Amino acid sequence: MAPDRRRMIIEAATKSFSLFGYKATTMDQVAKLANVGKGTIYTFFKNKEELFEEIISTLVKEMIAEAESVIKPDVPFTENVHQALYRILEFRSQHQLMIKLVQEEKEMGTLAVSEKLQHVENEIIAYLKQKIEAGIAKGSIPPADSEIVSFLLLKMYIALVSDWEKHHEPLSSRQIADIMKGFLLKE
Repeated sequence: MAPDRRRMIIEAATKSFSLFGYKATTMDQVAKLANVGKGTIYTFFKNKEELFEEIISTLVKEMIAEAESVIKPDVPFTENVHQALYRILEFRSQHQLMIKLVQEEKEMGTLAVSEKLQHVENEIIAYLKQKIEAGIAKGSIPPADSEIVSFLLLKMYIALVSDWEKHHEPLSSRQIADIMKGFLLKE
């Protein structure tokens, strides 16, 4: 059976982006890691940007699948939102490519990386927006602008999970869930 060259290229590029970042990754490196000729890459992808887009798109799908895996129909809406956000941020903080991209954006300000990280955030907000709209429709939470609520939830969650810990005792998962519940239900 012939090797799946496209998959090999994507895996090699993911490895290279994870190790060296976007800016330092070259198509020559990807070709070497994939054990293919550089021209083979161009039969599947126009350029490095298109290859990067493919990888980020897959990453977003994996992140959403992680969030979906913890949602349980018999659990209160606010708890599901908390669990989904926790899983998304855990994925972001443990996935080697995400770690490298955040580092590259912070240290070098690479425009392509900033744009893709913004894309990832927009996809998370769109995912949350769907969940918020479903919660509003079911009467689980009061009516509100679902996009603004989704944006605020993500930013608040990041702040509570990582920023708070820089100068305070870390919050427990229960404390974060209670804060989010209060925010969503306006208690």
